[in-house]
Amino acid sequence: MIIEREVIIFPDDINDLDKIKSEIIFQTQTKINDFTGYTILKRSIDARGRHIMYRLKVAVYINQNPVFEVNNVAYQNVSKSKRVIVVGAGPAGLFAALRLIELGLKPIIIERGKNVQDRRRDLAALNKQGLVNPNSNYCFGEGGAGTYSDGKLYTRSNKRGDVNKMLQILVNHGATPDIMVDARPHIGTNKLPQIIVNIRESVLNYGGEIHFDTKLTDLNIVSNTFKSVVTNKGTMEGEALILATGHSAKDIYQLLRKKGILLEAKPFALGVRIEHPQYIIDQLQYHCEVRHSNLPPSNYSLVQQVGGRGVFSFCMCPGGIIAPCATNDGEIVVNGWSPSKRNNPYANSGTVVQVNLNDVSGDNSNAFKLLDFQTQIEQNAFTAGGGGLKAPAQRMVDFVNHKTSVTLPQNSYLPGLTSSNLHDILPPFVANSLKAALPLFGNKMKGRFGNDGYYTNEAVLVGVESRTSSPIRIPRDKETLQHPQIKGFFPCAEGAGYAGGIISAAIDGQACADGVFRFLGYHYCF
Repeated sequence: MIIEREVIIFPDDINDLDKIKSEIIFQTQTKINDFTGYTILKRSIDARGRHIMYRLKVAVYINQNPVFEVNNVAYQNVSKSKRVIVVGAGPAGLFAALRLIELGLKPIIIERGKNVQDRRRDLAALNKQGLVNPNSNYCFGEGGAGTYSDGKLYTRSNKRGDVNKMLQILVNHGATPDIMVDARPHIGTNKLPQIIVNIRESVLNYGGEIHFDTKLTDLNIVSNTFKSVVTNKGTMEGEALILATGHSAKDIYQLLRKKGILLEAKPFALGVRIEHPQYIIDQLQYHCEVRHSNLPPSNYSLVQQVGGRGVFSFCMCPGGIIAPCATNDGEIVVNGWSPSKRNNPYANSGTVVQVNLNDVSGDNSNAFKLLDFQTQIEQNAFTAGGGGLKAPAQRMVDFVNHKTSVTLPQNSYLPGLTSSNLHDILPPFVANSLKAALPLFGNKMKGRFGNDGYYTNEAVLVGVESRTSSPIRIPRDKETLQHPQIKGFFPCAEGAGYAGGIISAAIDGQACADGVFRFLGYHYCF
């Protein structure tokens, strides 16, 4: 017999397996002679009350041996199978390739950037010298933006596909099994590169191909049907195309427009990245002066309606770092990431405002309307920063009071900050929405133990957080997932406007692989 129950474990005991076993027996009222084992199904932290606790959803085995499922995906050699072109080696492209192999099709991945090892040199130049390689940066290269952007695996995409399968694939390639049970799973930027290398080896070992430093320059389309891609290294033919280039590949949108392929403007979000000392967030969330050693650095999630417009935090990085994510010279884009231990002294989060088509002047039928707007804001931020990828920044209370900060706090942004009035950079509807929301966020996270709480001048706003999602959508049919104009062309994940984050992109990549399988006339027999 197996019963599922929730049990409560206090932080003092979370690493004591004997104590956990005793608490499970006690809290489930199981007779000790009948108890034969347990499995943790889900683990979360409940910090709502005065006493912080772990909530464990457990499967308790009574008078039967525990059953541990092994969920290895069955791959097959596809070296001589039909070829499918996958553009982009981010989460969507890599997981699409794995699914194609599972289905018996050969993925040919082309990636404009470098492999994860070689990317590091370009990231070092980005952080230390302000030098942007437009094909190798935090957004482009093996693993995509996810590789060096934290590895948070939390998603609300359960209805889109099998989240557990995506997590299991990551575990099979070296991720900690904890991601299968944690309510907010996280891998860490320091561990993701090796996992990406392992996925690469799986693709290659089963007959797929991966071509780095290979940039898509044109598409060959005959009778409204995809035939081949043209790259800086030649032409590659395939039975279908999965386009998974991410939300920053502006040149791909330009290529599609040049070829007369239908695109649409899509709302996105714009704002800043806000950084606090981590100890302030811990005190606010854990209600104690010093965080318990068995508790991770705390996170938060905030949302506020201001004048009918949503202001919200996202991509919160406890113990994290703010990173420069520009993909071209003359622009400032910031993002955040955390190592696996989340042991840096700062906590940062994107805090953004929704941007709709009617917020920006111009013809709503212009697919590039919001992309052009996004680019202009990023260029304004670069000018305000003064060059070298220095980012414009302002203390939080100073921002609300329209006061340029005399000094800026110590922070994690390596290229450096320039004190600026962010109201001069952000459009008024974004700046005013943030100005109204920040004190209200402070009311939700009030000061404790002598600190000012969330709303404090110890926090710094760093501009701009502008790549929350693509401001362009590449339309596709809901059933076939193909572009409505072109057979065999599958717009995929973030760059096409259909996903956001590692897991949702991975799910969409696998869904597009299934779409290719059906398009080629195959039927599932397993």
